[in-house]
Amino acid sequence: MINKLQNTDILGAIQTIDTEIEALNELKNLLDNDLTRALDMIEQTQGRVIITGMGKSGHIGKKIAASLASTGTPSFFMHPAEASHGDLGMVTDNDLIIAISNSGESKELIDILNYTKRFGIRLISITKNPESSLGKAGDIVLRLPLSKEACPLGLAPTSSTTATLVLGDILTVAMIERRGFSKAQFNQRHPGGKLGSILQKVKDMMHKGEEMPLLKTSATINEIILEMTSKRLGCVGFVDEKGDFCGMFTDGDLRRCLNEDLKNAKAIDIMTKNPITAHPEMFASEAIKILNDKKITNLFVVEDNKAIGVIHIHDLLKAGIV
Repeated sequence: MINKLQNTDILGAIQTIDTEIEALNELKNLLDNDLTRALDMIEQTQGRVIITGMGKSGHIGKKIAASLASTGTPSFFMHPAEASHGDLGMVTDNDLIIAISNSGESKELIDILNYTKRFGIRLISITKNPESSLGKAGDIVLRLPLSKEACPLGLAPTSSTTATLVLGDILTVAMIERRGFSKAQFNQRHPGGKLGSILQKVKDMMHKGEEMPLLKTSATINEIILEMTSKRLGCVGFVDEKGDFCGMFTDGDLRRCLNEDLKNAKAIDIMTKNPITAHPEMFASEAIKILNDKKITNLFVVEDNKAIGVIHIHDLLKAGIV
């Protein structure tokens, strides 16, 4: 019985996926020049892009607004009911409204539609029905597929919300490309959580100044061990007479040299010359890839041949970068 139920569940899941894929294929066939016109309108908007919708359309609208806002297009979600009770005052002449309604007849949108017409606010309509109230009100209509819902009752928004979500992703991705939005700009909008840590720069996480273990190439083995022990990073970097970074010695190197007579050794005799280094503008995710690939634990951060910091793999792991 359990296996039969599991089999039924899997078949049902596959049918849901197939039904929603059909909706996306239909959406693909509906794409036309109105999409380009809509993207032009979004790109030319000097104010904010305001997304609105009721019910499930509203939930999808919140995600679209969040995606646009985090990728360089100032945007926020406005609830239709709140709009009718004062939030329409947020809308300026420079803004653009994107209204979402599967049927195009959501009565909660009426006040917003009237407002756009009264004050000349530009409107992009997302709906299945271009002949609906929302469709006729829009300066541009982006059509949703007429495909059936995956819900067995044909009632719960499923395929339609998936298509709306993907259409929002289409707008977001296209605007990223049009604006030339960069990883650095993305990081500025995602300072917290996993994304924030991955997109941190090496310069933001490195040890610098007095924390940096750095000596001249004339340093003795005793000076090296003392510096390595006091700075507690498991390495020492070396600079030449010009102050340029030129070598490195690690606690692993020290262990490998224990059988040798190092009493009179100088740094220049035992250091690793021209070691792998990091640039301060390197992403932390790139740094940890180097550390993992080369099976090392430290990278000196070098700019214009000068050591300005050192980063340890533990710093990256503590920040959640893997």
